[in-house]
Amino acid sequence: MHERMNHGRPEMQDAHSFNEHEGHHSLDFKRRFFIALILTIPVLLLSPSVQGWLGISFSFFGDNYVLFGLASIIVIYTGLPFFKGALKELKHKSLGMMVLVSLAVLAGYFYSFGTTFFFTAPDFYWEISTLVTFLLFGHWMEMRSVEGASGALGELAKLIPKKANLIRGKEILEVNTDELKIGDIVLVKPGEKIPVDGIVIEGLTSVNESMITGESKPVNKLKNDKVIGGSINFNGSIKVKVSKTGKDTTLNQIIELVKQAQTSKPKTQRLADKAANYLTIAAISMGILTFLFWTLWANQTVLFALTLTITVFVIACPHALGLAIPVVTSISTTLAAKNGMLIRDMAAVETAEHLKYVIFDKTGTLTKGVFEVTDIIGDKKILSYAASVESHSEHIIGKGIIEKAKSEKVIVPQVKSFKAIPGKGVQGIVNGKQIYIGNYALVEQVKIKNNEMKKKAEELASQGKTVVYVAEKSKVIGLIALSDIIRDESKEAIKLLKELGIKTAMLTGDNKQSAEYVAKQLNLDVYFAEVLPEDKVKKIMELQKEGKVAMVGDGINDAPALTQADIGIAIGAGTEVAVQSAEVVLVKNNPLEVAKLIKLSKETKKKMRQNLWWAAGYNIIAIPVAAGVLYPVGIMLRPEWGALLMAGSSIIVVTNALMLRKFK
Repeated sequence: MHERMNHGRPEMQDAHSFNEHEGHHSLDFKRRFFIALILTIPVLLLSPSVQGWLGISFSFFGDNYVLFGLASIIVIYTGLPFFKGALKELKHKSLGMMVLVSLAVLAGYFYSFGTTFFFTAPDFYWEISTLVTFLLFGHWMEMRSVEGASGALGELAKLIPKKANLIRGKEILEVNTDELKIGDIVLVKPGEKIPVDGIVIEGLTSVNESMITGESKPVNKLKNDKVIGGSINFNGSIKVKVSKTGKDTTLNQIIELVKQAQTSKPKTQRLADKAANYLTIAAISMGILTFLFWTLWANQTVLFALTLTITVFVIACPHALGLAIPVVTSISTTLAAKNGMLIRDMAAVETAEHLKYVIFDKTGTLTKGVFEVTDIIGDKKILSYAASVESHSEHIIGKGIIEKAKSEKVIVPQVKSFKAIPGKGVQGIVNGKQIYIGNYALVEQVKIKNNEMKKKAEELASQGKTVVYVAEKSKVIGLIALSDIIRDESKEAIKLLKELGIKTAMLTGDNKQSAEYVAKQLNLDVYFAEVLPEDKVKKIMELQKEGKVAMVGDGINDAPALTQADIGIAIGAGTEVAVQSAEVVLVKNNPLEVAKLIKLSKETKKKMRQNLWWAAGYNIIAIPVAAGVLYPVGIMLRPEWGALLMAGSSIIVVTNALMLRKFK
């Protein structure tokens, strides 16, 4: 079977503290940058090299020690995050960006330390001071970009209001939302956010659930309807009984699933990690070779060779490679979540691009899962009689007939002497007449004449419909046909998938006639009828011989099939989002979301590729230039410019990823 990410359920952070760490990280780099900037100005003014360029000259006793002191504060205090990061990388036996940055800064600093106390040579203080300043600036900008990328998930967390109106007896108390307990009753006024998941026990209203389910239309809420914490109450006051709190609420589960996906590593990320590691080794090797070439072969000064070596270390920092995939992952999963598509494993995003088949469960996925009356053969009293007798029945067919009578505002008389005939139908006395409602087996049992109705019944059955005979005494007086109605969205979903070059299939336990009718209506490539739940896995394995397969089902009955498929998509999970058998959970019961998900996956993979090409391509060109290959034509990169180019490369990668947020 296919390898899966086995995600645990780590303890949920408080929703309001989400992204807090990233915010502090950004502020720390900002503070250190401004300290470095202020101290770098006197370092520049005291540097003999800079004075020579500006045509100025001034010095005082001990100025070289002042330079050393200022540069030491810049390197040791403001550059501390780089050294901490390097130690962490070395501890995990990896060579990354922080190792390179630390090598560059410390090489320049210790060389300059030697010029101050042990030997006479031009120092490197102004170069390493500006280098640290530019590195800090680049990281600050980068952090701001990354925070912008993941900020939408923070916005989801902010949906929960901090206060709630708790009803206690005749009093209404304003309490903190996190103090609410299951069974508490809260009052939600028009325009307020619903504080927690619960059930409406009084009042009626409409609610905006778009930020959670992606449903743009207001959803009407009546007594006994479920409401989701974080959704916005529109036009009525309602009393809600709390059903879920804390980690169990829909919003917290959504945030947890998205965070879980953002920490899962797709193959592309693992490729980028390997490339970054190799790049660091290559950069260190290139730096050493650069130093040896310019000192031993080209007879340049140690200062010149060291300048180029440090520039190589800085410009080769694989930060852009490190950011290339995670930022895209963060934006993609957040964007999907805001549209009711919860990606639990990012490996599914990569697999989606190579899908050969999308297999749908029929009932409740491609169809509504509710029987509706489609045809009534006979006069108006047919529906009245049928609804009357079925009013005492709990069968799904009977419920469909009763709903039709309600919508048509048909008068439904009282039934007497009701009796269910197992497997065949029901009977009762309506307005003094003996009425039978059931299948053809009931007609045969009671020896009812069916006249010309049998031919019409067979015609309706060939369309995948369930046919109910309505008989009075010993004669069939009408037919009622019902069907599990195909969703309008299903047709568009299948059409979109075909446009994407993906074949479609259907699995169902229903009879062949019903399955064939749905398959023809939707123009499916393949269908399997009368399939037992345990045989669905075998059918998926058959199609997997042709290529990658996604299975779309309800996440409960279809759990084995969802697990067997290359991508398991649980559809119609509603507020029950923690479906363990699927890589993707679709909140709305809408097959069109499957096509949307695949389109988003393709766009996500495109952004990943673009970022990888940029990050790798930039280094292929930049490293030789940093090593001095263009020096013979008068072009030489200094470390501080290398730092800006390195930071610029990372910002380009993040900006390109941010463009994904505009994807419709």
